[in-house]
Amino acid sequence: MENNEILTPQCIVDGDDNYDLVYEKTNVMTDTRLHYCPGCGHSTAHKILGEVIQELGIQKDVIGVAPVGCSVFAYEYLHIDWQEAAHGRATAAATGIKRCLPDKYVFTYQGDGDLAAIGTAETIHCINRGENIMIIFINNGVYGMTSGQMAPTSLEGMKTTTSPYGRNVHTMGYPLKVSELIAPLPGAFYVTRQTVHTPNAVRKAKKAIMNGFKYQKLGKGLSFIEIVSNCPSNWRMTPLQSNDFIDTDMLKYYPPGDIKVPSKEDLINL
Repeated sequence: MENNEILTPQCIVDGDDNYDLVYEKTNVMTDTRLHYCPGCGHSTAHKILGEVIQELGIQKDVIGVAPVGCSVFAYEYLHIDWQEAAHGRATAAATGIKRCLPDKYVFTYQGDGDLAAIGTAETIHCINRGENIMIIFINNGVYGMTSGQMAPTSLEGMKTTTSPYGRNVHTMGYPLKVSELIAPLPGAFYVTRQTVHTPNAVRKAKKAIMNGFKYQKLGKGLSFIEIVSNCPSNWRMTPLQSNDFIDTDMLKYYPPGDIKVPSKEDLINL
């Protein structure tokens, strides 16, 4: 199979004329078994990222940067060029890669503890410079890999291993809305918040990632894709309960949708 071939759904008919729609795995995904906890949004985010890369035919021209945290495992599942970065420094590494290889599609794949805590400075200044890359930001409200400590994005009252009585905004500060924080920066070209806990949400998130890659052709700034994600293990929930929590709690504070979009004039040459 050629790298640029787009896989299409296949209908399989059994003896009773019942039709099942079966989707083949994109060949951008490796055969490594996904290790993420049941219900974790990383698996879905990886899948749609791989599909977008294949559908755009850019597998040989895309470079991902993954730092520390659950996001670091992305390089095991997507058959593209990867660079690992120190904790919080993915945008700095991506800046160097994009400036040395401006014709490549460069993106970072980061969690909230990484991007919004230890990597705040690198993130803000990278966006403010308008680096021509894409950031995929997975927001699940906790430090997922290291036992579920409170993150900058943890909701008010949210119980974590470092806020066992719930986040108290008077002593711990308010949850950080990163997308709203960075959208006013002139270097931010496209800012959107999506989620992957329902089929319709997955389609919207995939379109956002598709846009982020396409916009790199314009060279007019940075695309920021926030994905509000499940973390059932650290939330102490079943996968179904975590889906409900996304709707009832997370999306009330982090509403999905486009926050900053390019103008028609910006897109005229796309």
